[in-house]
Amino acid sequence: MNDFALHAHSLSKSYGSTRALAGVDVAVHRGESLAIMGASGSGKTTLLHALAGIIVPDSGSVRFRPAVGPEIQVSAESETARSRLRRERFGFVFQQGLLIPELTAIENVALALMINGVKRQDATGHAASWLHALGLAGMEDRRIGELSGGQAQRVAIARAQVTGAELIFADEPTGALDSQTSREVMDALLWSTTGQGRTLIVVTHDPQVAARCSRTLAMRDGAIVSSAVVA
Repeated sequence: MNDFALHAHSLSKSYGSTRALAGVDVAVHRGESLAIMGASGSGKTTLLHALAGIIVPDSGSVRFRPAVGPEIQVSAESETARSRLRRERFGFVFQQGLLIPELTAIENVALALMINGVKRQDATGHAASWLHALGLAGMEDRRIGELSGGQAQRVAIARAQVTGAELIFADEPTGALDSQTSREVMDALLWSTTGQGRTLIVVTHDPQVAARCSRTLAMRDGAIVSSAVVA
């Protein structure tokens, strides 16, 4: 297990009488794209949130091994430390993007850097480079409401990548898109993550999205019930 980027052991999480995770073990290898599938209520989003340090499991551990530096025990860190980890080392793409509608595309992307102390001019330059790379040249000054759904998701992808995050978490990134736009967004997401040697974890209900990833996990009742390498 020397090449893992993230390793979870025996994760359990309950909400009242509902067991969302039932002793889950999963290793995510550096540079791979992993799709987590399952019906609503299967535990897939809870697993993603535990892996990303958004929530703390009731028991079990999550370890992150960065490309440089010591291993980080994500599940044992304080809320402040986990917030910093999510801000500096992890990137996130959600179904609706969760972009700030009052800001332009370039401002949304640059904000991720400025929160980490990067000067506005430098942050804007990096943001513009990512927007250009993702096919959004000329749209930098448009507000989110002036973009199509696919364009907005590419802004969200740029925001997730601009900090140099090693590990990207995507929760139903194509769930609100038509099939053609979904393919285009997945093209952009895969190019900007595994195509650059980064690691991608995707929660999806769409088998076509999962088929684009290098490995899939299927969940039911808080447990992993199957794992398959995509040919």
